[in-house]
Amino acid sequence: MGSVEIIDLSSDDESEKIIPTAVKPEPNLVLDVNQEKLTRKCQMGNHNGSRIRSIRQDSEKNIYSDSPRTGQVANQGLPSADDSDISYASPICAGPVTRQFWKAGNYNDGPTSKNVTIQNVKNYLHVHPMFLHSNATSHKWAFGAIAELLDNAVDEIQNGATFVIVDKILNPKDGSPALLIQDDGGGMDPEAMRHCMSFGFSDKKSKQAIGQYGNGFKTSTMRLGADVIVFSRHFSNGILTQSVGLLSYTFLVQQKLDRIVVPMVNYVFNSSTGSLEILNGKEHFVTNLSLILRWSPYSSEEELLVQFNDVGYHGTKVIIYNLWVNDDGNLELDFDTDPEDIRIAGDVRKIDTIPAWREANEKHIAHRFHFSLRVYMSILYLKIPDNFQMFLRGIVVHPHNIANDLKYTEFILYKPQVGGTVEATVVTTVGFLKEAPRVIMHGFNVYHKNRLILPFWQVVNYLDNRGRGVVGILQADFVEPTHNKQDFEKTSLFQKLEARLKEMTWEYWDLHCRLIGYREKYPLPKVKQAELNRSSYSIDAKAANENAELRKRTNRSKSEQGSNNKRKIYEPINLQNSKKHAKEENVKGVGLSQNKQVIPSSDQVLDQETLTLMEENQNLRAKCLESEKIQELLNLKVANLRSKIEEAKGQHNLLLAEVQLLHVKDE
Repeated sequence: MGSVEIIDLSSDDESEKIIPTAVKPEPNLVLDVNQEKLTRKCQMGNHNGSRIRSIRQDSEKNIYSDSPRTGQVANQGLPSADDSDISYASPICAGPVTRQFWKAGNYNDGPTSKNVTIQNVKNYLHVHPMFLHSNATSHKWAFGAIAELLDNAVDEIQNGATFVIVDKILNPKDGSPALLIQDDGGGMDPEAMRHCMSFGFSDKKSKQAIGQYGNGFKTSTMRLGADVIVFSRHFSNGILTQSVGLLSYTFLVQQKLDRIVVPMVNYVFNSSTGSLEILNGKEHFVTNLSLILRWSPYSSEEELLVQFNDVGYHGTKVIIYNLWVNDDGNLELDFDTDPEDIRIAGDVRKIDTIPAWREANEKHIAHRFHFSLRVYMSILYLKIPDNFQMFLRGIVVHPHNIANDLKYTEFILYKPQVGGTVEATVVTTVGFLKEAPRVIMHGFNVYHKNRLILPFWQVVNYLDNRGRGVVGILQADFVEPTHNKQDFEKTSLFQKLEARLKEMTWEYWDLHCRLIGYREKYPLPKVKQAELNRSSYSIDAKAANENAELRKRTNRSKSEQGSNNKRKIYEPINLQNSKKHAKEENVKGVGLSQNKQVIPSSDQVLDQETLTLMEENQNLRAKCLESEKIQELLNLKVANLRSKIEEAKGQHNLLLAEVQLLHVKDE
C-alpha cells in the first residue's frame, strides 16, 4: 500500500509545503478580508438572532436530497497514494459495527490489521484506536460531553467569540440526525487543528481558561457519536487558512487499523489571485481528501467547502454524526420531544415525595437539568459576558443565577488552609429555595473558573430532614476538577471543603428552619444560638424591653402549666399558634383540676422556658421579616439601577463602534 500523509495522533511532524495549485472556491465563498471584517463588525450585533435562526432552518432541510440514501459502500479499503478521485461519492456514511456506546469498545483488529505508513515520522507513540473509546468512557453523562465542547467556545470569548450554536442537522448521505456545535471564535490554523486532534496538546495559558488538559475534544465527541468532522477558518498576520479534519472511529474499526490516524486537508487563501491553494503537497492532499469524502457526510470537495459559507471571517464548526443509541435502539440524544431543546432520552425520573408536592419538584430546575440541555446550559456558567450568547435549536439560552432562587440568604466566608497557609478566600451564598418546604431539592452548586462542576451536590444525609431545602452557590478555584469536569479530585483540600459545607448546612438549618415551618431536632446551645442571633439580626432596645416584660408575664403562669409535648420532630408547625398548642398539650398531659393543686416538675419548668423562648422568637422573626421586606425593596432598586447601567453600557458600546467605523472610513 502506498504511503499516506495522515496525522498520527502522537506526532506533529508534518510538512507545510505550499503547492500553488489553485482550488476555485464557490461563488462568494471567500470575501475580501478587510471588507468582510468591517461588514461583520457592523452586522454581527444586529443580526445574530435572525442569522442563527436562518442557519437552523437551513440545517433542518436535507439540501442534498439528490444524494442517494441507500446502497453499499464500494471499495472501502484505504486508497493508494495515486488515488485522484477527489469527488468520490459514497451512497451512505457507513455506521460503526455497533451503535451503542458502551458496547462499541469491542475492537478487533485481528490478524488482518492494516498498517498505515506515515512519512517523515521518527519517534512517536503507538496509540491504538481502542483508546478513543476507553478515553471517552470518562463521560458517564452525555451533557457532560456537550459541556466540554461549549467550554471551548466560551474560552474563545477572549479571541472575539460572540456566540455558540448547538443544533440538530441532518447527515446528507443518509438523513440521520447529527449534532452541530459552532462558534465564531478565532478558529484554528493547520497546526492548531493537528493539536486539537492530538492528545495532550493545550495552548490555553490563560488563568481564566476552562480547558487545560488538551483531551476534552476527543473524549466528548467520541462519547456523543462514532465520528466527527471539524471545519475551522483562521486569520492571522494577513494569512487566512481553512482546515478540515476527520476523526472517525467507524473508519478505524471497519478498516481494522492498529493505530489512530486522522485525515486532514488545509487551504490558504491567496489574496492576489482570489483563490484557495492547498497545503502539504498535492499527492498527500488528494489521499487525505479521498478518505474524508469516503467516511464523512460529504461526497465532494465542493460540499466540504460549502460548509465554510456560514463560518464567516473566522470560527469553528464541529459536526458529530453516527450518534450513539440506547439499549432500545433510540438515539441517546432526544431531538423530538421538545423542538426547542435537546433531551436525554428516558432520563425523566420520578420524585419521591407527597403527591401534592410532586409536580412542583419535577418542574424545578434542580430536577430538570438532568435531562434538559437548555436548563443545564442556563446554569453551566456562573457569569457570561453580555456580548456573548448561547443558541440551542435556534433560540437563545438565557443564563440563570441560582442565587436568585433563594430566600433568607446569607453569605458565609470560608478560608481553606493547608499547613497554616490560607489557600483562598471563598464566599458561599446559602439560603432556602423560595418554594421550600414544598420543593425538597437541596445541595451546593460548586463552580470552578466560572464553570459548574457539581450541580446540587448533596453533602449531608437528609433522611431526617435536617438541611432539606438548603441550597448554596460557591466558586472553588482552589481545588482541581477531574478530566471530565463532573467532579473534583479527592484531595485534602476538597475533603476540608466538603466538611465545611456540611457544617454550613446544619448551622444554617438550625438557625432558620422555623422560618419555613420546621422545628429543629437538635437545638443549638444557648450561647451558640445567641451568637448566631447577634450576627444575623439587630435587636433594638425597645424589642429587648418588650421581651423582658414578656418573660415576666410568662414566668408568673408557670405553676398553672405542665409539659407533655410529644409533637413529631420536624413536622411543619404554625408559629402563630404555637403557644396555644403548647398550652393545650400541657393541660391535657398534666390533668388540671380546680380542686387539685399541681406542683410543676423540672421538666415542666424547662418546657416553660422553651415556651418563653418561642415567644421571644416570634417577636424577633416579625422584626426579621420587616427587615427582609426592606431588603427586598432595596434589592429591587439595585436591580433597576443595574439595568439602567447595562443600558447605558450598551449605548456606550454602540457609540464606540460607530466612532471606530467612521475612523475606518476616513482612512
